[in-house]
Amino acid sequence: MKNTAYISIVAMLLCGVTLGSSLRAEEEETTLQATLQVQQKDETQEKATASALFPSAEQVEETLAQLEAKYEASTDEDEKKNLEKAKAYLELLKGQGEFAYAYPFFVTSMLWTVLAAALVFLMHLGFATLESGLTQSKNTVNVLFKNVFIISIGLVTYALVGFNTHYPGDFNGWFKLGGPLGPGNVDNTFGYGGVALCMTGYGDFLFQAMFAATAATIVSGAVAERVKLSSFMIYATLLVAFAYPVVGSWHWGGGWMGSLNNGEGFKDFAGSAMVHAFGGFAALACVLLLGPRKGKYTADGKVKPIPGHSMPLATIGALLLWLGWYGFNGGSVLSAEPGAVGLVFVTTTLAAATGGLAAAFSSWLLLRKPDLSMTLNGILAGLVGITANADIVDPISGALPIGIIAGILVVLSVIILDRLKVDDPVGAISVHGTCGVWGILACAIFNTSDKNYTLIGQFIGVLAVAGAAFLFSLIVFFLLKITLGIRVSEQEENEGLDIGEHGQEAYPNFQPATRS
Repeated sequence: MKNTAYISIVAMLLCGVTLGSSLRAEEEETTLQATLQVQQKDETQEKATASALFPSAEQVEETLAQLEAKYEASTDEDEKKNLEKAKAYLELLKGQGEFAYAYPFFVTSMLWTVLAAALVFLMHLGFATLESGLTQSKNTVNVLFKNVFIISIGLVTYALVGFNTHYPGDFNGWFKLGGPLGPGNVDNTFGYGGVALCMTGYGDFLFQAMFAATAATIVSGAVAERVKLSSFMIYATLLVAFAYPVVGSWHWGGGWMGSLNNGEGFKDFAGSAMVHAFGGFAALACVLLLGPRKGKYTADGKVKPIPGHSMPLATIGALLLWLGWYGFNGGSVLSAEPGAVGLVFVTTTLAAATGGLAAAFSSWLLLRKPDLSMTLNGILAGLVGITANADIVDPISGALPIGIIAGILVVLSVIILDRLKVDDPVGAISVHGTCGVWGILACAIFNTSDKNYTLIGQFIGVLAVAGAAFLFSLIVFFLLKITLGIRVSEQEENEGLDIGEHGQEAYPNFQPATRS
């Protein structure tokens, strides 16, 4: 009896355990199924959301067909108007083909690109007013004419030959002459360059074209007040149409500079070398051939300053350039990617500010007075210095010292070149040449990216750019000198190029100031 009772109790316990296990298993299975259903629901919602935000080409075609059918079947005029609006938008998406998913970001980036191009265009007004203010009033019309001519001829030649020489596609890494802007440059979809070049083909052309004329504008300031207009126009056309795009293709066009820095490639984010050092060293060659202005140096070789006629104009010009530089550097992100655009704006701002401050106090120390023209050039020096590296340096530990060093360098460079009898009325060689080199080297010193940019690699790159610009300008300007001549007569220089070259004055109703 006892054994039977014992066996019964054990059997009941085993049944209870088995039943409990079965109930738990059923409960776990039910829970698992519920979890899977929730996950499937979440995945379905995510796919629906993704489909709505990033539609595929097939989805766009399907939705468009449904709208067409609904439109044909509708008899409500208000509904038809709404359907027409929806169809118009879907047609835009359809035009993007397989890249319809990126349309919102693509539109934003393209809009930023053209706004940046407009800001860079505004820089030419800055150059014109800065150069006018830092030169004598009798040469103002000449200065303004050259600046208007440069941007106009620059845009035309860049469309005819420059753009496709600058970005030639497959080539030997050194030179390939491109043809005019044409159907091969037209791509209005995200597929043109993806996130790395988020704009249409025409947007790319427009932004880069604004850069092209800058090199000749830099030269214009350095040779002001004594250069022969016709010769300068020929030189500027050749520089912008051929020299700038060819040298630019070495880096931005996928040329031989990609092998520098142990294969990391040459680093020049927005053009400290490719635009500014190029223009600065081209200007140096021209100034050496042209010689100083009359009265710049005394008989015993001492420097005799020739003040500009309007510091208000010069100040307006420098601040316009600072404003335009947000397009110059900010647009060089080549998309509206928020993190990169934000960083570039901040580093650009801080380098400009510290450049101006450093130049102000350096000039105060060396010249015994705080010099406004030096301060303005210090701002520009900081901007040139940050242009190569605005996307890879820290705002505090990078941008601030880059601007400070650029501001000091520009003051020292202006003083040294003056003493060497290199007459540059606006300090363009120092701002763009000297500080362009500094900006390139600063890439290796203040780099915070995972790329290994070296001082040697960076120096080789900027040396090649500066050397090519200098040599090209030396040859072309020398040939012009022995044929057409590159300098106005002494009489024209004395009475002013406004009268001699243009037959009109900038300020006909104003009496010029006289100095004893």
